[in-house]
Amino acid sequence: MKTAGQVIKCKAAVVWEPGRALVIEEVEVAPPKAHEVRIKIVATGVCHTDWEYLYDTHKGMKSRPFPLVLGHEAAGIVESVGPDVTTFSPGDKVIPLFLPYCGECERCRSPKTNHCRKNWENAQVGVLADGTSRISCKGQQVYQFLGVSSFCQYTVVPDTSLAKIRADAPLDKVCLLGCGVSTGYGAAIKTGKVEKDSSCAVFGLGAVGLAAIMGCKVAMAKTIIGIDINPENFEKARLFGATECINPTDFNKPIQEVVVEKTKGGVDYALECVGSPVIMSAALESTADAWGMCVIAGWTETESMSVLVEKLLMGRTLKGSYFGGWKSVLDVPKLVDDYMDNKLKLDEFITHTRQLNQINEAFDLLKDGKSVRTVIYLHDSQETDGPSDAI
Repeated sequence: MKTAGQVIKCKAAVVWEPGRALVIEEVEVAPPKAHEVRIKIVATGVCHTDWEYLYDTHKGMKSRPFPLVLGHEAAGIVESVGPDVTTFSPGDKVIPLFLPYCGECERCRSPKTNHCRKNWENAQVGVLADGTSRISCKGQQVYQFLGVSSFCQYTVVPDTSLAKIRADAPLDKVCLLGCGVSTGYGAAIKTGKVEKDSSCAVFGLGAVGLAAIMGCKVAMAKTIIGIDINPENFEKARLFGATECINPTDFNKPIQEVVVEKTKGGVDYALECVGSPVIMSAALESTADAWGMCVIAGWTETESMSVLVEKLLMGRTLKGSYFGGWKSVLDVPKLVDDYMDNKLKLDEFITHTRQLNQINEAFDLLKDGKSVRTVIYLHDSQETDGPSDAI
């Protein structure tokens, strides 16, 4: 490809300081180095985690260096590959991943976890394996969020943090498998292993929670209770399989007590999809003793939840779920196949679409509870393989 080995000038939404609006800037994206792949990002979802790292209203996130390009839920096309890359070629459709899979470490070889740590520490501080970012603006390094930075028309990621997917997959739909849908869906069927005819409660009905409900439905749970303070999410929850939806503000008692009463002892599975320690505790306490399981899928980094030890001693299980328990590079292509075979919903999560220069609108929609997922289109002409619309 004619741009291989060259710096590409393109557009990106740059955050210069935390708490400030994103600014559309001209950036430079350097060629990939060894074991790296440069991608033309076609579409990206705006995830609540992006919003939290930008505004961090409850102070539960670790600080990140700025300036920063956010975005981590995306799909695109390989533009070029660096030295020693053997599994990707220009033109491949791909989904970049914030969770790597090297296939060689003890964690990758174990069926017990998906927590590969290849390049992990560097990715958490916004750089690639050599300690630098491939994105720069106005002569200054711009950090890559979780090693991805999909709010940029082009980005560079390690070849261990990239899933090759089938050529007929619609990138503006399967991009959602880069984070939210995979996380919630896997929390139910992979981490929680929800059983047939069981009872479930899902706390939080954003994209992750709706995907968890979808997972409970696929697992053939009998009772699926959706819980959220925004009743506008209830219709969507029922679409994905909720048998009942309740609003905690409608009751004068803690929501866990409401759930225990409704289910005559507590649910078999509770899935927390908000990232709030208070709600995590409520979810645990909503489960039945002896066998109840609480799966934490909501994200927070610095806060602690309160656990009454007796709740665990009586037989409950408390589990964490990161990226739904999926081994990223291996499992994401299978999830794409499930979507293409009509076994997995994706279109129904998308409530809005915007262009890159409208990205702050997408953040406002998320903040105001008006969107489940807004998909951002990065280019005027989607799914092309050249940088004709780069500036």
